[in-house]
Amino acid sequence: MLDIALKIASKIAWVSVVFIGITVISFWVIHLAPGSPTDMQTTLNPTATIETRQKLEKLYGLDKPLHIQYINWVTRLAKFDFGLSMSGDRRPVWERIKERLPLTFGMNIASLFLTLLIAVPIGMYSAWKQGGWFDRSMTVLVFIGFAVPGFWLALLLMLWLGIHYPIFPISGLTSLDYQSLSPLGKILDLVRHLTLPIFIYTFGSLAGMSRFMRSSMLEVLRQDYITTAKAKGLPMRTVLFKHAFRNGLLPVITILGLSIPGLIGGSVIIESIFALPGLGQLFYGAVLARDYSLIMGSLVLGAMLTLAGNLLADVAYGLADPRIRAGGND
Repeated sequence: MLDIALKIASKIAWVSVVFIGITVISFWVIHLAPGSPTDMQTTLNPTATIETRQKLEKLYGLDKPLHIQYINWVTRLAKFDFGLSMSGDRRPVWERIKERLPLTFGMNIASLFLTLLIAVPIGMYSAWKQGGWFDRSMTVLVFIGFAVPGFWLALLLMLWLGIHYPIFPISGLTSLDYQSLSPLGKILDLVRHLTLPIFIYTFGSLAGMSRFMRSSMLEVLRQDYITTAKAKGLPMRTVLFKHAFRNGLLPVITILGLSIPGLIGGSVIIESIFALPGLGQLFYGAVLARDYSLIMGSLVLGAMLTLAGNLLADVAYGLADPRIRAGGND
């Protein structure tokens, strides 16, 4: 028990050090970019004077040295206070993030679920039937998935399925008559608006995930214990799902852990194209406005997701492979 407690404490300490390092680098890098919040608010205002800019810098705390600004920001963060937005409304950063978080997370988690639901069986069957027509067809599909840019596919689907054949809406989250719809009608309206964005997310991830699963399963199926299981006359279904599946999942688990930060960052382009009020669009607007508080709030959330993804990947590795758990308890 003492060894386990020490390992947990060591893991927490390492995660804390990495987190502090991420915040230091992020805070320094965003201040290197040309322009500042006060520049954005006063440059195009003919009535703004130097005194006005100085007052804004004092209001935002930008008149202090950079290391003092960072210490003040970390002090607030320790109290779970992300500060106030440097845009005109001066709203708390967390309130603005919290408004956009459900949509971005919901779309990406739905896409991740669909990707796993489709990619894992495709990868397994392609490995089982290596060189067959199904494997070759999926290989062609994978190359198409890798080659087609997401934004181009989004624009193409908007043109075909939104304009030429108006099946799905191409902008916004709800229709103009959303409030007058029945509860079931509201759900269907949301589904219609989110179908194309979720399809773009899923199609972009499907190719890579299925290839990882296929490569992993091919390696597992060449192992001696799989040959032994086949020699015993076990059905192929049993060999695949009972003996090969869990070990074949290990690389996929790694990709899943690394894809968690993309729940935020990967949404910027698609949310901008479909005019969806998500976190990616909020982050993009904050960068354009040099809203340091909002940018740091989004980056901190991304850093937390990155570290959480690595931790979840470690735990999932142990669940998928008992040998890892045994090795960790030595």
